[in-house]
Amino acid sequence: MASPRYTLGIDFGTLSGRAVLVRISDGAEIATAVSEYTHGVIDERLPEANIALDPDWALQDPEDYLRVLSEAVPGVLKQAGVTAEDVVGVGIDFTACTMMPTLKDGTPLCNLPRFRTNPHAWVKLWKHHAAQPEADAINATARDMNESWLPRYGGKISSEWFFPKALQILHDAPDVYEAADRLLEAADWLVWQLTGVETRNTCTAGYKAIWSKREGFPKHEFFRALDPRFERVVDEKMSRNLMPIGARAGVLTPKAAHMTGLRPGTPVAVANVDAHVAVPACGVTKPGSLVSIMGTSTCDMLLAGQESMIEGMCGFTEDGIVQGYLGYEAGQSCVGDGFAWFVDNCVPSQYFEEAKSSGRSIHQVLEAYAAQLKPGETGLLALDWWNGNRSILVDADLSAVMVGMTLATTAPEMYRAWLEATAFGRRLIIESFIKDGFKVNETIACGGLPDRNKLLMQIYADVTGLPIRIAASNYASALGSAMFGAVAAGAAAGGYDTIQDAADHMAHIKDEQYIPNPANKDVYDRLYAEYVRLHDYFGRDMHSTVKNLRQLKRDVS
Repeated sequence: MASPRYTLGIDFGTLSGRAVLVRISDGAEIATAVSEYTHGVIDERLPEANIALDPDWALQDPEDYLRVLSEAVPGVLKQAGVTAEDVVGVGIDFTACTMMPTLKDGTPLCNLPRFRTNPHAWVKLWKHHAAQPEADAINATARDMNESWLPRYGGKISSEWFFPKALQILHDAPDVYEAADRLLEAADWLVWQLTGVETRNTCTAGYKAIWSKREGFPKHEFFRALDPRFERVVDEKMSRNLMPIGARAGVLTPKAAHMTGLRPGTPVAVANVDAHVAVPACGVTKPGSLVSIMGTSTCDMLLAGQESMIEGMCGFTEDGIVQGYLGYEAGQSCVGDGFAWFVDNCVPSQYFEEAKSSGRSIHQVLEAYAAQLKPGETGLLALDWWNGNRSILVDADLSAVMVGMTLATTAPEMYRAWLEATAFGRRLIIESFIKDGFKVNETIACGGLPDRNKLLMQIYADVTGLPIRIAASNYASALGSAMFGAVAAGAAAGGYDTIQDAADHMAHIKDEQYIPNPANKDVYDRLYAEYVRLHDYFGRDMHSTVKNLRQLKRDVS
């Protein structure tokens, strides 16, 4: 009897990387290992040099990513007792847009002594928002030139995306820009380290770098209008040769095999985005279900057969998630991060003491108190914009708001209001889809939050009026990457020939569902109407109070 075959999914998140070993026949997750990034998110000072960073910066060290390969991957093999010969494929996913400048051989510029103290030589993490002026210039220029691609992204390009970050390097550190032979996504860089061959994936290019299967990148004239030095950024610093998701990028080099403990020649899938790769891992390979990956932020993905220009979407890409469909993306820049901020800054010590004495986390304590409150009972309403607004306003200059506080307001009441705020933001996204004729029959949730906060999921069901199912895997992104690794291997090697076949065998959904409570929904309809008023008042006015306050902070800093 032949031994089982396995595939490896490696999920690179915001704070850590996770390797998951998956049995190909049924999707069973055999072993998991996590490697925490030594430097985490670099948003205050550069390591070693102790150089202060300006507000809205978020950097990372690529050496942290390599440690995931050298620690977590051997860790799962040892834990499972599986030999390298039984692992037939590898897939990776990454946060996006997380981009970096390198030499032509892939050496990160931040590893060079002469650039070690220049922040622009480091990896710019997805939530690096300091390129907002460049994003504003890109949007204004695109509108002036009537660029056909702008409506495809909901009318605005985000500061989180590739070209604003690249343009910021050019503007603020032209020496770094000049020295960079390559500007590329960290996802593609990792595949380069594994295979020895530079490849670019269509997923990040389509959603984060204004590329489409039919039109390619914007024309030279557009980039020249932004800055004459930027005219040939694609041809000089990037590549027009892109590989579709599901394809094989190459195979493990002997060096990469030695680092990971895997077998040289093991097929490696083209890189993918952490959110998008979770869609087939949730069993979704056709339209009708909105997949939400919920963690520090939230991404919402929807498959469709029709093309539509929807306000505030992060864009759509043909074959961007599953072959044969347009994949639409929207999302919220801060969800779990916002709850963590509240706990770190606004919760009295008595709740921490209760958590310690009861053996629960502080979030569990707050959730229990918040669950005793009825919808509307807090008298509070909040805007979930700690990291700006991704959808539908696409504006990193916005900030969070809470109204209705009194001297009687408690921490659990505020906690519940923050949970509700993210649910209202989700409903606004869903209604934008529905308004343009898309079917959203249900939501399938995955990521770190759904299993940790049941109150949050019930609030989401009540606010949106849609049932919510939960992915069986706690590591949907890693599972999705493992599935694409199985596709890179192919059926002949023990994998699958299509991601649909992989999903049929490897993806699973839990039996439990969150069903909307009609009475709660009625109250939330009233609250949501007020949320929309608040959203438009603070979010659509270019001279709104939250924007003026942010500018004032910059002026006096």
